[in-house]
Amino acid sequence: MNLPNKITVARIMLIPFFLIVMLVPFGWGSIRIGGEVLPIAHLVGALIFIVASTTDWIDGYYARKYGLVTNLGKFLDPLADKLLVSAALIVLVELGFAPAWMVIIIISREFAVTGLRLVLAGEGEVVAANMLGKIKTWTQIIAIAALLLHNLPFSLIPFPFADLALWVAVIFTVWSGWDYFAKNKHAFARSK
Repeated sequence: MNLPNKITVARIMLIPFFLIVMLVPFGWGSIRIGGEVLPIAHLVGALIFIVASTTDWIDGYYARKYGLVTNLGKFLDPLADKLLVSAALIVLVELGFAPAWMVIIIISREFAVTGLRLVLAGEGEVVAANMLGKIKTWTQIIAIAALLLHNLPFSLIPFPFADLALWVAVIFTVWSGWDYFAKNKHAFARSK
């Protein structure tokens, strides 16, 4: 397994740590920033999430720069993103920071695209993420990080950045899903 794929696997392995920090009541207390009270667990969870998310850029950079792009990496990288984002979104619903219907839309798109990827892989076709899919992923990551941080520093203004970012993420999620299925409709034509 090459270095980019190891980095992707490390991203997947950070997910349980994120979940434990966010969901186990350690009683670490909280900090007050302006009028906002931020639990230390949410700050630590946000940092773990941000570090894990950053590895998405790092593994892709090394894979492209050093010619280490593999079919395993093309499969694992988007899977790692989906697992990380899905876990974080479910935590946000559990904490009451994100509406369940928005999270259902995002996760449903991820399952649908993953299913299509599996169909295409079964036919020997591996589809790498396109630019719209990458934008979708980064809008989701930004929205999740902002929600985990209780909209700081924007809550000091006050400006509802986290809520707006989540709306943008949902829009890009739907748009990129539509685009993905439109570009790969040949998979449905062959299955008839």
